[in-house]
Amino acid sequence: MPRVTLTAGTVDYTDTGGDGPVLVLLHGVNMDGTLWRKVVAELGPGYRCVCPTLPLGSHRRPMARPDLVTHHGVASMVGELLEALDLHDAVLVLNDWGGAQFLIADGPTDRIAGLVLVACEAFDNFPPGRPGKAVARSARFPALLWLAMQLQRFGWFRRAPGAWGWMSKRPVPTEVMDAWFRPALTDPGVRRDLRTFALSTPPVSELRALPGRLRGFGRPTLVVWATEDRLMPREHGPRLAALFPRSRLVEIDDSYTLVPEDRPERLAAELARFVRDDVAPPARPRPEGRQGPLPDGA
Repeated sequence: MPRVTLTAGTVDYTDTGGDGPVLVLLHGVNMDGTLWRKVVAELGPGYRCVCPTLPLGSHRRPMARPDLVTHHGVASMVGELLEALDLHDAVLVLNDWGGAQFLIADGPTDRIAGLVLVACEAFDNFPPGRPGKAVARSARFPALLWLAMQLQRFGWFRRAPGAWGWMSKRPVPTEVMDAWFRPALTDPGVRRDLRTFALSTPPVSELRALPGRLRGFGRPTLVVWATEDRLMPREHGPRLAALFPRSRLVEIDDSYTLVPEDRPERLAAELARFVRDDVAPPARPRPEGRQGPLPDGA
């Protein structure tokens, strides 16, 4: 797997390559870039999909600068990743973790052509629901966080109501979840990074101020919300869409938070439509009276 060295440490990523539109697909806590495997397959070779594994508990090596593994710090890592990989006109896609909104608010955003918010943290819902708050509470005590990670070994715990059972309507394959949880189960440095991140939730006053700072993002924005989501309030979808001057809301049924797991075909179709209809540059105006294709340089 390719990797890139950022200020905080080394980050693994996958990159399908090609000359198509660039999508940078981001995941949540205790997940990695494989969250997007079904969506990437649906999009096919016409799109360049970059899926980094952020230091949110499923990364393979601890960060060299654990103090930077915070909501703001990881958001900055995303911006640094775009620069390190020299990505331009990228569409940034969030699911579950909403902290990249701080990148949108604080910048730099010159490499971002569009934003997609898929059933993610928003407003004061940081961390989201019972699962997110349980990780945050256990992070106060290293031994408790270790125990919480050990419980993830068991299938009954993974599908328990109020825990991961509320993340996806359909079970995530065992081998995928094994890979997600193995780093925090076995590496104290990874657990340290996870603990640092879990304790970094911004204060309520900052979270309440964030929506107003997002209004200045004038590029196309797509908000995709799951109608049956138990962690991200349904009313947050329309509220988020109303923040951005060039936004559109799509609601998807038969899915919980992890829309890339539950409805990958529908999500891929909406991403393709967004890139084609909202992000792609408009056709050049045809000079009056000209027929046929425009020549180069016209």
